[in-house]
Amino acid sequence: MRSIGEMARDGGLSVSALRFYDRAGVLVPAWVDPVSGYRWYEPEQLTEARLLARLRRAGTPLADIRLVLAAWTGGDTDLVRGLLEAHLRRLELGLSEARNEFSALRALLDRRETHPMTSLRTTTVRLSVSSRELAAALDAVRFAAGTDPELPMLSGILFDAGGEELRLVATDRYRMAVARARTGGYEGPHTQVVVPLPLADAMRALLTREQSVRLVVDGDRVTLETGDRQTSGRSLGDEFPDYRRLVRLPAGRLVRVETAAFRKSLETGPVRTGETREQAGELPDLSVLRATEDGTVIICSDGAGAGADDRDNVAVNREFLLQALAAGARDELVLELGTSTAPIAIRRPDDEGFLSLLMPVRLDG
Repeated sequence: MRSIGEMARDGGLSVSALRFYDRAGVLVPAWVDPVSGYRWYEPEQLTEARLLARLRRAGTPLADIRLVLAAWTGGDTDLVRGLLEAHLRRLELGLSEARNEFSALRALLDRRETHPMTSLRTTTVRLSVSSRELAAALDAVRFAAGTDPELPMLSGILFDAGGEELRLVATDRYRMAVARARTGGYEGPHTQVVVPLPLADAMRALLTREQSVRLVVDGDRVTLETGDRQTSGRSLGDEFPDYRRLVRLPAGRLVRVETAAFRKSLETGPVRTGETREQAGELPDLSVLRATEDGTVIICSDGAGAGADDRDNVAVNREFLLQALAAGARDELVLELGTSTAPIAIRRPDDEGFLSLLMPVRLDG
């Protein structure tokens, strides 16, 4: 018999992938040591592992992988060919659609290079804001800021100032947080600046008193004045994504949770290991959530909800969700759960200006 390490080496799959496909019931080891939990495979399963590796590299959905392996084992070659052809057609259609989108993007780039945008960082804006509200807004969004050097526009916090409201926004593509603070004494036009994280942290360090503070945006320079102290620095020149478009979500099921109890359930509840390395460069622990008809949310274990529509299960990076709950800073929060492909929204019951979004993680490999 082959150990899981030998099967991974000879079959072209990682050990974590073999564990995932075991839990999914796709490639189950012939024997599991009841003491150590170590997995062992029959020699005949090597062919299935190699076939599975090829299907995985071709981006075959998990449901189709199950069918292909079952048909392969049963000798139904016609079904195998049909499934492979159907997947190939989907890939070709997706490639055609991607080419159309890239053609449109190239046209936009050509237009931008022909008619470059002029800098809007020439005006001056002054406003006052409560120290307490600005500190709370910074605390609510700081966790979602990006750190990828290839995306410098995300390595800061957007200050969106206009009229009676200052909105703060941060995102790293996998999550986004929005908070607001009321303003007074506003002078100047509506403006948006991206404050780099070191400057945002320096601002937060000054917000220790119950007082009104002064925020000044002068061209590309941002200054926070608190009595006899101030901190100042240049804003990031890169354009921030249009967050207003991103927060327009399809309606989901609203579930009110008691934050401390839900946090404990997440910390002690079942997790699945993600297969993608896109988030934070590592394999994240995933919590799989489902909103029930009675207005509660459950954390699903492998095999939970058998027979139910998997589209109602939403997998999310557990660490990101825990951070969002902490940033919510309320005893109760409202979760909005849609389909498995829709972001999870976390809201405060008493503050429409707070919103945290977490992108879902696909479970079908």
